[in-house]
Amino acid sequence: MKKTDSAAAFQLAQLNIGKIKYPQDSEEMSGFVNALDEINALAEASPGFVWRLKGDAGNAMDYTVIDGETLVNMSVWQDRESLFDYVYKTAHASFLARRKEWFHMPSEGHMALWWVRAGYEPTLDEAVERLKYLRDHGPTPMAFTFKRAFDFDGEPLAPAAQMAKV
Repeated sequence: MKKTDSAAAFQLAQLNIGKIKYPQDSEEMSGFVNALDEINALAEASPGFVWRLKGDAGNAMDYTVIDGETLVNMSVWQDRESLFDYVYKTAHASFLARRKEWFHMPSEGHMALWWVRAGYEPTLDEAVERLKYLRDHGPTPMAFTFKRAFDFDGEPLAPAAQMAKV
């Protein structure tokens, strides 16, 4: 990335993972599984949404990383604000608040953000490498979090918590 590139040339990619407590087809997971279509449709209709990883069933439940119990969610957004608004200011937030019902609480980083060229769809392997990099090195322009983010030029951004107050 060059300082002369414009912000419109970049979009924000995100990966988040979660280790499920129960088998995907169990009664205990039904509240999560049954909400996927609604939550994914909400994401796709949200301002700034660009793309998301999905399998034949229209969701990402077919994809796992690390082990067979760690599910993924990966998407691309126009900018950090769009993703933040979807995650914390829509009905998605109510499901996020219930995550302890379905997922083990992570003992290490479970979400990574990074900039991609507009129109690029990151691979799952690439996303996992970004998450591993974040875990090993902390937030940098290569991979970062809402709390410690960088713009496409690698300059630090204000913490996302400040966006919530606007």
